[in-house]
Amino acid sequence: MPSKFMEYFNQPPRAGILCTADKGGIVDAAVFSSPIMTDERTVVMGLGRHRPLANLRENPSAVFLIVDPADTLADWKGARVYLKVKDLAMSGPLLDDLKKQITRMNGEAAANIIEAAVRFEIVEARPIIDTGRTLEQSL
Repeated sequence: MPSKFMEYFNQPPRAGILCTADKGGIVDAAVFSSPIMTDERTVVMGLGRHRPLANLRENPSAVFLIVDPADTLADWKGARVYLKVKDLAMSGPLLDDLKKQITRMNGEAAANIIEAAVRFEIVEARPIIDTGRTLEQSL
């Protein structure tokens, strides 16, 4: 991944939509503001006990959508980030470290909602609108 992508992904406040599906293919989409890109191939995110967590336990594939609308659709910025679960922790250092980061970024109330930490491998990242632009051009 280009370093510009990591900078864009981690730009506060960063919110996006995490899309998951259960083993039967029933899809869910939820807004998240906790993702952190820790290196060029890894995203870490905090989850509450909701549908995305249940889905990721059954199906490790997900997509995180980042959308920055503009006046025209052709000028929209953003990315479709295809992810695969590497680790899912309900306790331990991954969860503890993530909750500390979320407390610093969004406050203790936000951190208290987090009951699990997931570490994803970035499988692929594509522009939010596929108009022939490269990923870097769409950021």
